[in-house]
Amino acid sequence: MNIETITEQALKLAPASRAYIAEILLESLDYEEDFIVSEEWQQEIQKRCKEIDADPSVLVDGEQVMAELKRRYL
Repeated sequence: MNIETITEQALKLAPASRAYIAEILLESLDYEEDFIVSEEWQQEIQKRCKEIDADPSVLVDGEQVMAELKRRYL
């Protein structure tokens, strides 16, 4: 598969699945050597990732949120 096909298929996934894939891909990049993240931020990042993994239903697609806001307030 080429990158365009992979991207096209990935974009068809549910938002929670796309977030999971994005997390895995970002973790695969070794950026820790390029810039320093404080221990406090590392802990906060890990905490937020665990919260998302524990309850992916909390994630809402941005387009869905905007459509709902427009429906309610316009």
